[in-house]
Amino acid sequence: MLLRRSHDISRLEAFSDAVFAFALTLLVVSLEVPKSYDALIGLMMGFPAFAFCFGLLVWIWYEHNLFFRRYGLQDPYTVFLNGVLLFVVMFYVYPLKFMFDSGFAHFLPQTSRGVIPMTLSQLARASAIYGLGYVAVFLMFGLLYHHAYRKRKELGLEPREVFDVKVFAGQQMVSVVVGLVVVLIAVIAPRRYAFISPMAFILMWPGHAIYESRVKKKREAFEGRLSASEMAPSI
Repeated sequence: MLLRRSHDISRLEAFSDAVFAFALTLLVVSLEVPKSYDALIGLMMGFPAFAFCFGLLVWIWYEHNLFFRRYGLQDPYTVFLNGVLLFVVMFYVYPLKFMFDSGFAHFLPQTSRGVIPMTLSQLARASAIYGLGYVAVFLMFGLLYHHAYRKRKELGLEPREVFDVKVFAGQQMVSVVVGLVVVLIAVIAPRRYAFISPMAFILMWPGHAIYESRVKKKREAFEGRLSASEMAPSI
C-alpha cells in the first residue's frame, strides 16, 4: 500500500473542500422548509434520494482527499484537472438530485413529493447526460493519477509506490468504462429498454472485483521479482 505523504493542507485542497461543502449545501438548500405536518412527512419521504446524493458526493470527496494526501501535487496541470473535476461536481448537483428523485418517484410513488417521473425517452437522455458527468469525474481522477505517475521521480516514489499509482489510475478507469456503458445503453438501446441504462451502474461491483483480482495476481508476481532483486547480492 502506498504511504501517504503528510503535509499541511494546501490552498488548493482547502478551496476544493469549500467547493464540495458548497455542493452539499446546495442539496440541502433545494429542500423546502415544511410548513405543515403533511409537508414534513413529504420531506421525510425524500430522505432516500437525498441520502444517495449525499453519499455519492462524499465518495467523490473521499477519492479526491486520498489523491492529495498521497501526492500533494499543486502544479498548473494538477490545478487544471482539479478545476475541471470541481466544475463537473458543481454542475451536476441538481441533475444528480433530480435523477434520484425521479427514480424513487417511479419505483416508490409515495416518495414522489410532486416529482413527475420521466418517460422512457426522457430517462434515456437524462441517463446519457448523467453518465457523461460520471465519466468526466472519474476520467479526471484517472488523469490525476497518471500525472502523478509521470511525476514519480520528482515525488521520489519507490517501486511499490509506482506499482500502486498505476493500480489507482486503473481503478478510476474501470469506473470510466462503466459510465461509458451507461451512456452507450442510453443512446443505442431501444427506448423501451431505457430503464436498463441507470441500472447498468451496478456493473461497478463486478468490474472492480475483476480488476482487483487481476491486480492481486500482478502484485504477487511483482513482489516476487522485487524480493528477488532486493535479495540479490550487489556487485
